[in-house]
Amino acid sequence: MSTLLTSLAERAYRIRRYALRMGEVQGQGYIGQALGLADMLAVAYGHALSYRPEDPEWEGRDRFLLSHGHYAIAHYAALIEAGILPESELDTYGSDDSRLPMSGMATYTPGMEISGGSLGQGLVIGVGMALGLRLKNNPAFVYNSMSDGELDEGATWEAAISAAHHGLSNLICTVDINNQQADGPSSQVLRFEPVAEKWAAFGWHVQRVDGNDLPAVLAAFDIARSLQSDQPRVILLDTLMGKGVPFLEQREKNHFIRVDPPEWQQALALLDAQHAGAHP
Repeated sequence: MSTLLTSLAERAYRIRRYALRMGEVQGQGYIGQALGLADMLAVAYGHALSYRPEDPEWEGRDRFLLSHGHYAIAHYAALIEAGILPESELDTYGSDDSRLPMSGMATYTPGMEISGGSLGQGLVIGVGMALGLRLKNNPAFVYNSMSDGELDEGATWEAAISAAHHGLSNLICTVDINNQQADGPSSQVLRFEPVAEKWAAFGWHVQRVDGNDLPAVLAAFDIARSLQSDQPRVILLDTLMGKGVPFLEQREKNHFIRVDPPEWQQALALLDAQHAGAHP
């Protein structure tokens, strides 16, 4: 494994660990999503994004939008790993007066660009940001992270049309396809396949990869950033909820996880053992 991939694997492991520790604070949370998306976040914050940890509002930064605000626990873990948030705040997750509320809010948290949670709005905001950056001749990218449940929203597709129409090559969207949402399997709540063909028909450059395969995710980000085209870019990530903790991977419903107190330490121990076995 290359030095870069080894570094990214370590980042993904720590992101998962931070998320589990925050979940233990409240005894519940969107842990399945955080474990599944850790590899993408490791590549984003460990390789692709341009940012300054000491200056989260640096004008030259790439913007990372968390459209699915309930994934905040995953994003906080990535921001801690990136050095934007201190690890010491981890134990305040979801508590009164914490900068780490259970749903992402830009007014509370350094590095959180938008207040997400009203699903389907992130890409809309991302289109506006990408247009604004282009008008200012700012070469930064806008990344919009969203879930497959957001494919149910009409605003998502209106934004997709607009992005292609305006040739927003500085806009990169990632879609977490874990096939779970609050009302059941995403593909049954509202069928979205063939999803790659849909995005392509809307004028986007499309890649679909295993979102838990670090080399594949890394390659997809590199292609999206270097593509010589005026198309916006989308990376469809097929992920496994609970990735890295076998008893969580096997749960039928992982959208919002509640576990018994001893299971948090069990989950950490299993994650540690799996990491040690893969990286002796």
